Amino acid sequence: MNIGIVPARLHSKRLPKKILANIHGKPLIAHTMEKVLMANKLDRVLLAIDSEETKRALKTFDFETIMTSDQHISGTDRIAEVARKIEGARTIINIQGDEPLIDPGIIDNLVDLFDDENVEIASIVSNTLKVADLLNPNIVKALIDENKNAIEFKRNVSDLEIAGLYKHIGIYGYRPKTLLKFTRLKPSKREISEKLEQLRALDNNITIKMLISSCDSLAVDTKTDLMLGLNTNSDILKADPQFEFSIFKTSI
Repeated sequence: MNIGIVPARLHSKRLPKKILANIHGKPLIAHTMEKVLMANKLDRVLLAIDSEETKRALKTFDFETIMTSDQHISGTDRIAEVARKIEGARTIINIQGDEPLIDPGIIDNLVDLFDDENVEIASIVSNTLKVADLLNPNIVKALIDENKNAIEFKRNVSDLEIAGLYKHIGIYGYRPKTLLKFTRLKPSKREISEKLEQLRALDNNITIKMLISSCDSLAVDTKTDLMLGLNTNSDILKADPQFEFSIFKTSI
């Protein structure tokens, strides 16, 4: 089975409770889940939550949720907790909860990479990298080799490093054993310095196969990101000039 897991931490640091941001009457996380459920090659999609508040906000939605610890440092640790409870999974696909514009098609394409039995971890890059992205440390840049394996991930790049860079889309696929192995490894020095968890894999000689895509994505980390999402041409998030950030609420 191919299992999609969406980690949904409530108390994010830069934009607290962003997964419950009210966008046209739905929490942001609901928009993400609805897109993920459109993927054809996921046999099951689980929403890994860590709060009763999130559970209440989503009670009118037909999502399969599982309560996880609120002590996890990363989303990868959260999906690993869920993965330990699942039997028979071929792949675990980690889709970030703050990606309401995610293209279901690239999730399917990521799953396809695991037809190669040598692939242990896979992720996605976009060839839509813009000048503004190069200057933005919140946009992770990736360098890959001729075999489409990741060489490096960086937040900040110099002028001499621009050639050959791609925009990293933070979706990952794992073999279940590799996922559990990864979460048992200690964070590497580069991971801690760059605040990029994927460097732990590279620093421990675990290859990350990369899918090159022409799609773009919007990870919501700030109110500015949220406004950008609302002012795209997306069918999911249409422009709302009266939008103000608020938390989706529901009666208990």
